[in-house]
Amino acid sequence: MKILMFGRGVIATVYGWALERAGHDIEFYVRPGRASAYGGSLELDLLDARKRIRGKRVVEAWPVRYREELAPDHDFDLIVLSVPHHRLAEAAAFLAPRAGNATVLVFGNIWAEPLAAIGALPIDQVAWGFPLAGGGFGEDGVLRASLLPAVVFGTLGRPPTERERVARRVFREAGFRLQEKRDFRAWLWLHFVMNAALHSQGLRLGTLSELAGATGDLREALLAARELLPVLEARGIDLRRHRSGTLGFRAPTCLTAPAFAWLTAHVPLMRRSFEGHADPGAEEPRAVCRDTLAEARRLGVAVPRLEAVEKSFAGNGNR
Repeated sequence: MKILMFGRGVIATVYGWALERAGHDIEFYVRPGRASAYGGSLELDLLDARKRIRGKRVVEAWPVRYREELAPDHDFDLIVLSVPHHRLAEAAAFLAPRAGNATVLVFGNIWAEPLAAIGALPIDQVAWGFPLAGGGFGEDGVLRASLLPAVVFGTLGRPPTERERVARRVFREAGFRLQEKRDFRAWLWLHFVMNAALHSQGLRLGTLSELAGATGDLREALLAARELLPVLEARGIDLRRHRSGTLGFRAPTCLTAPAFAWLTAHVPLMRRSFEGHADPGAEEPRAVCRDTLAEARRLGVAVPRLEAVEKSFAGNGNR
């Protein structure tokens, strides 16, 4: 299958590498001028946990191909669209007249109504998924990341279409275990507020990387997540249907915070995901927190922990 990864972020790179290893033809779409700046290969230091619970370490210079133009009559079968939530509308507007006959896999965080977030993208060509990988590019240009064995897929109130089934098969045949979420909209929003809680405390310290192993700060993140659950209820989410997803926030933090701290300090896959978020100027953590707080205020829900660290993310106005 011919697959286009939209952008060259962490998620696009990690999954592009995995899908190419599975025999697919992979290219990256990047902005004009970026291809020459990136060069012909990408330095990877990856923990791949698809076959080993602790992850198999892969260190290599991976030759990659870029394109800076996308004509509507292209021959890609699948476009993987994984961008920060606050860039999704812009990316979808760009892709809408250029989707051709490809299936577009929307593969990342969403905080708006999903159908509104993808704008004019042809809905009958869209599949919905979520990556379970993390990491970051270091100052040396090396991507250090963790690739977990599962990938999340879901639908918005109907059975998967044939295009969505094909997208699932691509990942399954690449060695990923599929997790199916029947209420994908709610699952996405629950995951988003969890990210906001973690990022809020990471930004208070400087970056998310500082949270790894920090029991007290992780306790504050868990409590911040608990305070954000009423925002989801105010958005119409029935949290009784998502007890397993909220259990970690509702359980006593005297138990969950030390366990979380131990995992982030001693489990390489988790530690690497946290350590990859080491850029104090990164835009995405600020956008996640800012947009979550804006929605809480719109709905009249008090979120004191997020408000207490607002100055940590309010200064970056880039959207």
